[in-house]
Amino acid sequence: MAEGYCVKCKAKKEIANAVEEVMKNGRKAIKGKCPTCGAVMFKIIGGKATPVPVASDVPPASPVS
Repeated sequence: MAEGYCVKCKAKKEIANAVEEVMKNGRKAIKGKCPTCGAVMFKIIGGKATPVPVASDVPPASPVS
């Protein structure tokens, strides 16, 4: 589980019901709730999210000689 800071409790705690999501700017983050007070906790994870490569059924074109 991820550990985050609860602003309401003013303490570091494990994030309950943690879900990883991608923000608008492409960075990863973990969002969940504080196990004590139920406030929303949010932790930004370093690095950009990598896009999933799309598999195509068309083979690459061979060079013409």
